[in-house]
Amino acid sequence: MNEKLVPENSPLGRATAYRSDYAPELLFPIPRKQKRDELGLDEAALPFTGEDLWNAYEISWLNPRGKPVVALGEFRVPAHSPRLIESKSLKLYLNSFNQTRMTDAEAVSATLARDLSQAAGASVRVSVQPLERRPRREIDYLQGECIDALDIEVAQYSPQPSLLRADPAQLVEGELLCSHLLKSNCLVTGQPDWGMVALRYSGPRIEREALLRYIISFREHNEFHEQCVERIFTDVLTRCAPRELAVWARYTRRGGLDINPFRSNRADWRAENLFEVRQ
Repeated sequence: MNEKLVPENSPLGRATAYRSDYAPELLFPIPRKQKRDELGLDEAALPFTGEDLWNAYEISWLNPRGKPVVALGEFRVPAHSPRLIESKSLKLYLNSFNQTRMTDAEAVSATLARDLSQAAGASVRVSVQPLERRPRREIDYLQGECIDALDIEVAQYSPQPSLLRADPAQLVEGELLCSHLLKSNCLVTGQPDWGMVALRYSGPRIEREALLRYIISFREHNEFHEQCVERIFTDVLTRCAPRELAVWARYTRRGGLDINPFRSNRADWRAENLFEVRQ
């Protein structure tokens, strides 16, 4: 791994002077390989497809006459990209447009797509919608079973794959389970990250109490959002042996950004950008 690209060298947890002139060099990519090696994943033969879906709420630039424009952004970073993008660096990069004159939203979108794709090492899809166009957001609950009301005793607060259970004698098709009790911590700063996690699967019936204990076991775990989701996917795939599996987490926003990783072993399963109520 490039020593310059380790998380400890990122802007996280450091006092930072904000730039307001376009500065793509502020983006800080981090190789995915080290964490995937921990999980025994071969980057040349990943057991999943998917993407990291980012929503940006604080995008602004100047039009050619110096008048500010404000917009919402959506970025889709493919899971097969060799690098993820550290969140504070993305915030700093987006703020570097604040005093930068741009022709229109399409020029901003093209610039973002170019820079983010270069940082991630794969093509990143970008959508930028000025608020004057009245973009809409859909906030709803997933149409699955929320397991949070289960009356369980919990004693583990670091990831314990051994907690997971599935019954091969009971086969289910297309079940969707979700929990709002996911909490992990930033890998570098230790600050809490809050989210909803959903599992869609078919195969041996996953024991709900065991799954909820497992999700709660991330409560004191330090890892980036994308890494947590890949860990959950890998552990469930290994311990429960589903035929089909998708794991999706929607984390609450920080610094004007929310990150929503999605991983699935079915290419036709995709995550809609349906906002969780806390977002």
